[in-house]
Amino acid sequence: MKRYLECGRVVSTHGVRGEFKVQPWCDCPEDLLDLQTLYFSPEEPVKIQRSRVHKGMVILKAQGIDTMDDANLLRGRTLYLDREDLTVEEGSYFVADLIGLEAVDADTGRSYGRVTDVLETGANDVYELKDEEGRVRLVPAIAQVVLSVELEEGRMVIRPLEGLFDED
Repeated sequence: MKRYLECGRVVSTHGVRGEFKVQPWCDCPEDLLDLQTLYFSPEEPVKIQRSRVHKGMVILKAQGIDTMDDANLLRGRTLYLDREDLTVEEGSYFVADLIGLEAVDADTGRSYGRVTDVLETGANDVYELKDEEGRVRLVPAIAQVVLSVELEEGRMVIRPLEGLFDED
């Protein structure tokens, strides 16, 4: 079963030959350049003929989009990629891979809840956890705290820093 991830939004046309600009929603816009197919929906694949990065935007030329008017009709549409078409480095994950993982204490096995969001703070990401009572906890995504991410097991093993969960 294919899994689709949002990868950007069409923001404008580029030139008169059907190219369009995509605001990428990924850490590295260059990652999108290797993809031959993107999707507006599972039933609507977009065959990419050429692509490049220009000023932080991805410029795409897609099969069947040959004029500025054709490209203009795409403005505001979200593009998706097939999760299987991209690989990430060891120790890196897509946000979509982390959402829903259960965060468990490395020493006690206690569950702190499930990952509900990943916040980008600049220095490091922060994982938002929500437990069954609705309590929200924030966990820094640093090696001292997040000991392992076990996607197949559906869990993240953490060791909270002293004082991180003092209210517990």
